[in-house]
Amino acid sequence: MIDHLLLGEKAIEAKLMALPKYSHFHVGSALLTEDGTIVQGCNVESSSYGLTICAERNAIFKAISDGHRKFSAISIASDFDGYTSPCGACRQVILEQCGDVDVVMINNKKELKILKASELLPFAFTDDALPTLE
Repeated sequence: MIDHLLLGEKAIEAKLMALPKYSHFHVGSALLTEDGTIVQGCNVESSSYGLTICAERNAIFKAISDGHRKFSAISIASDFDGYTSPCGACRQVILEQCGDVDVVMINNKKELKILKASELLPFAFTDDALPTLE
């Protein structure tokens, strides 16, 4: 069973490590692997804005580089009083790399909103749309 609140709290913890030098908007993420490991990520901004990395993709790529391939849930926390949902790029990466996992958004009152990745990105572009090489 997934402890969604614990995963949300780990995202809150991860946002403390964020480096948002330009937006000043701290975001943290925590990714739960199938074996129970929690991998944290935070947003890191660059003056060349396109090179900025979001917290969710930071956590996913970090987990993959550590050898994890199967995931159960991902959480997001920010400085915003409400719920922060993943941006479009993160939605694509979450669905493609993690599958239809629970996406846990936690606000500053530690209230949760949980959706499936497919609910955040209906009609997603997936590898099924790519031609197969033979």
